[in-house]
Amino acid sequence: MGIWDFVKSAGRKIGIGSEEEAPAAEDLKAELDSHKLGTDDVKVEVVGDKAVITGNVADQSILEKAIIAVGNTLGISKVESNIEVPDAKEPVFHTVKKGDTLWAIASKHYGNGSKYNKIFEANKPMLSHPDKIYPGQVLRIPDLG
Repeated sequence: MGIWDFVKSAGRKIGIGSEEEAPAAEDLKAELDSHKLGTDDVKVEVVGDKAVITGNVADQSILEKAIIAVGNTLGISKVESNIEVPDAKEPVFHTVKKGDTLWAIASKHYGNGSKYNKIFEANKPMLSHPDKIYPGQVLRIPDLG
């Protein structure tokens, strides 16, 4: 389905090991499952600093959340998705830059900063508060529909 880039040195540290090395596949799977997204049928493999996710999910939002949950992990620079999803379409992501806010990101993607809550809600449970974003983090940008 696709390969997406992430910032290897940004993200949540999971498992044991240094910040330079990718986490083990089982640690990434446990992290993914901890979000209770509906990814029970998703398998995770790590090849170097790339995570490969395969399996089936119920809808597009679960696919996109799975990609960012795995990719926003310290030591992962790419996520390759081979996940089957009904009516799949190309996801839209945004990499947070220094000084970004959800308001500014919503203004860029939607032309209206007051739509920031749509982005916040689309990135739950990985985001716990609209002000807690960091440079290098990748967020999913949902359709307004």
